[in-house]
Amino acid sequence: MATRNRNLTEQRDDFLLETNFDDDGALTRAHLNNNRLANTAENRPRAYRSNYSIDRYSDAAKSYKEGTCCKSCMTRMPFATLMATVMMLIGVGIFCGTMYRGASLSIIMFDHVFYMKLIWIEAIQIIFLCIAASMAALGFMILFVGFLATGATRHKVYRSWGSRLVGRVVCAVFMVITYILKIIWIVILCFLSIVTFLYTIFWKMCQSERIQTHKDCIDLDQFRFMFPADLREEDYKVCGEYEVKAFCKDGVEKAEVMFILATLSCLLIILSLVHYLMCLSANYAHIRGHEKFQELQEMQNLTEMEYSAASKDRF
Repeated sequence: MATRNRNLTEQRDDFLLETNFDDDGALTRAHLNNNRLANTAENRPRAYRSNYSIDRYSDAAKSYKEGTCCKSCMTRMPFATLMATVMMLIGVGIFCGTMYRGASLSIIMFDHVFYMKLIWIEAIQIIFLCIAASMAALGFMILFVGFLATGATRHKVYRSWGSRLVGRVVCAVFMVITYILKIIWIVILCFLSIVTFLYTIFWKMCQSERIQTHKDCIDLDQFRFMFPADLREEDYKVCGEYEVKAFCKDGVEKAEVMFILATLSCLLIILSLVHYLMCLSANYAHIRGHEKFQELQEMQNLTEMEYSAASKDRF
């Protein structure tokens, strides 16, 4: 019995774990260190090869033969981050388009009805275009990080300690940026909700039968907080067929639809940012736990090799 235990100890010391990073994941193999010929892939004994992979994505990929490139790519696809990116692009596109159109209609309405030149709104329109470009760039960068942290790609990219540290830092930075952007978009959502509510009130006032027949004027005296203090008293009343049409039909009716769509798109953007936070948190955990999982799997493979060697000695 003592001789057998000594042989097992010697064999365990001679085992050398080798981790190869193949297309389907990181595959751990054990072979004898004292055999020079066994160090080559062709002459290595099959008894000392482990069929277990430290990547859970490679187990399914290895069961297929060559030529299944599509299936291999599917295991590397960050579907959650991809879905969040699609939501982000759709939301930002609708938001910028509707807000640009709504701001243009508001400029025309205030110019023709209240004789006010809102030059600062034109600057906001340019800001909308910058927001669209920056949010799209952020979405694609987070999607790229998701590709690097998914499936077998993670084992190829984050092999060393330094690369894993950089990966965790990148995920943490994007998490902070996404969290700040989420707060900003919540503020924008509150502002849009107020604007949409005010335009809805204006539209209800325009629906009055006496307003449509031009028997009464639209009195906006209760909305003085929306206008500058030097506005004339008669400008608070919208009277006449031309002004009513410019205010209701050409301004409020069309702009209200734009602001409603902008509010809904803002909700979609916030939802995509929350989705990004979940994906980045998961990627951070995967990168951080990759090293521990790799060491645990190698220890398990070494134990299996010891049991295999013990069973061979028994027979």
